[in-house]
Amino acid sequence: MTDTMPSDLLEHARDAKGFMPEDEGALLHRIALERLPHGPALEVGTYCGKSGIYLGAAAQQVTAATGTTAVVFTVDHHRGSEENQAGWEHHDASVVDPELGLMDTLGEFRRNIARAGLEDHVIAIVGQSTSVAAHWRTPLSLLFIDGGHGEQPARDDFAGWAHWVDAGGYLAIHDVFPDPADGGRPPYELIYLPALASGAFTEVEAVGSLRVLQRTSGAAGDPLA
Repeated sequence: MTDTMPSDLLEHARDAKGFMPEDEGALLHRIALERLPHGPALEVGTYCGKSGIYLGAAAQQVTAATGTTAVVFTVDHHRGSEENQAGWEHHDASVVDPELGLMDTLGEFRRNIARAGLEDHVIAIVGQSTSVAAHWRTPLSLLFIDGGHGEQPARDDFAGWAHWVDAGGYLAIHDVFPDPADGGRPPYELIYLPALASGAFTEVEAVGSLRVLQRTSGAAGDPLA
């Protein structure tokens, strides 16, 4: 099984709205290829499905190679994070519901995944990250956190999800900026640093703002220090 993303799916990823640079997407795809034979992956923060296509492409390849359907769950309320709201830098008026006046990225996500032919592999869970995490009990081979970048959402995503990464599995974190001049602090201070401080994770790769940590102590469900 090659670790190269199929060219047609790469084009779909390029065309989808989102904030995942291609080199970071390539790393996400590669680690998903490595981990999906061992169990499901889960993404926190779907938006319009750009990163979901990188993950879903890996799931499709793993399925073809193993004969067992590989899946990626992706969790989002689809109303946009704080930084996506009107008046903020990353607001996109084209994904605002004209009747409700609220962001609604679910339709755009579904179209992107359908166009890419990945509906069997990328499964949307529509709801608040905290609500879904409270009921989640399945070990994860890969967890990708790219949800709200405010302080409380970052704390909640780490507390709710990181302990479900299984032994040997990966915790991938987007928008990690050690230098404050490069970007916001919560993913770095409230997800990345606590994961390392817990003693359960060891950093294994980094490209751009994407950090990949491997669970080297404990097992899925064990509390993090």
